[in-house]
Amino acid sequence: MTDVLWTLLFAQMAMGGFDTIWHHEGTERLAWRPGQRTELQLHGVRNLAYAALFLALGFTRPQGLWAAALLLLLAGELIITLWDFVEEDRTRHLPASERITHTLLTLNYGALLALLLPWLWQGVALETALLPAAHGLAGWLCAVAAAGVVGSGLRDLAAARRAPQLVDAPAARLAAALPGRQHLLITGGTGFIGQRLVAALVAAGHDVTILSRRATAPAVSGTGRVNMVTNLAKVAADYRIDAIVNLAGEPISDRPWTRAKRIRIIRSRLAVTRAVVALIDRLDHKPAVLVSGSAIGIYGLQDDDCLDETAPGRPCFSARVCRNWEAAAARASIRTVMLRTGLVLDRSGGLLSRLLAPFEFGLGGRLGSGRQWMSWIHRDDLVRLIIHAIANERISGPLNATAPHPVTNAEFTRTLGQLLRRPTLIPVPAAPLTALLGDFATELLLGGQRVQPSAALASGFRFRHPCLASALAAITGQPDPQRAALQAATRSFANI
Repeated sequence: MTDVLWTLLFAQMAMGGFDTIWHHEGTERLAWRPGQRTELQLHGVRNLAYAALFLALGFTRPQGLWAAALLLLLAGELIITLWDFVEEDRTRHLPASERITHTLLTLNYGALLALLLPWLWQGVALETALLPAAHGLAGWLCAVAAAGVVGSGLRDLAAARRAPQLVDAPAARLAAALPGRQHLLITGGTGFIGQRLVAALVAAGHDVTILSRRATAPAVSGTGRVNMVTNLAKVAADYRIDAIVNLAGEPISDRPWTRAKRIRIIRSRLAVTRAVVALIDRLDHKPAVLVSGSAIGIYGLQDDDCLDETAPGRPCFSARVCRNWEAAAARASIRTVMLRTGLVLDRSGGLLSRLLAPFEFGLGGRLGSGRQWMSWIHRDDLVRLIIHAIANERISGPLNATAPHPVTNAEFTRTLGQLLRRPTLIPVPAAPLTALLGDFATELLLGGQRVQPSAALASGFRFRHPCLASALAAITGQPDPQRAALQAATRSFANI
């Protein structure tokens, strides 16, 4: 093999590793997408084929039937890659960086084949043998790459086997409490929470108008209709809207809080909320209710204090954002609910989606001391609570959107590790987090609030996932440990 051939081979390894780590495991999180089973199977088989190729080229000189076998392996890999392209386009929207990476991989692979195929074809004419060959550092790099793709391939095949267990509850059931056929305006309807809310409403037969910078309506199934608007000022005064859910705003936990980021966080929320209030004022038919986003960050950092909707707040950046956000919504001339949301759990987004891969690889651990409280809620329960607040005319003002059993970070870490059957022995010290991220780490990672959903429970709302183990089991496709224990106890009692 020539130096050019080795260079192309190592370039393919590097780009393939980047694509796997950054896209498949990082931004796209394919292992936790239930609709990607076939793609995961293709990735798994292809990675195992790459492992055989890397080992053969790194430590042997194939001749005869062995060279022919490698040619067949390359042909099979090409077929799998083309199939994978079709599957990706069919099941998901690839980000621009992944499309660019795939293009570079394809071009480099074409050049690699142009040099590798003639070399292997020459070997086919020789006597069948798998001769040992020493390539020094190049051989050991091939061994490292082979080990990596074997691990990735087995992980993809295991994830593909798990995919059928990742089943979401029927979307229509989440909106069962909303009567008739209503028309709702959703700001932030294409976000992590908004997507599920829109899917639930449309599946239940309601009509939805989404405020979004994107003009294309999301693909949802159901009897309801979806309309997109890009500017609330252009909505006509005679446009009928029965309720508004205001969730729009710059993401607060996607990157450190630089001065520019803090300004965007505050201004984005205030701008959309003021536009919503202005729309309500000029509509001929007033909506019955505005459910406006907020967060439990309004309480500030409260240590072990148990907080309900009447609790006073302590000053910090999160509290300032929420106070201003709620004050803007309070100017609405209709019934207004301030939705104080906690940590929203689901595998498709939010903090948990970023934790699943590290925990699955055994890299999970508590943050700082682990004693900080995490007030959480399953995404489906949050959607149901929003619907409940719309349908229940007695609900007004602050509404804590958290499950009734908050946990410490140490308990959260332990529960997730147990469900994934992985150790959680790698803590993240507080000092470097604080040094790197400042208030972002102090308020979102190392601090917390112990919040109770008093108003929700008093209004008759019942959580489907009141305990963390139940929520995480549903999200990760595992049996609910509490339900399993109850069933075991029932069987034991029946056998007495």
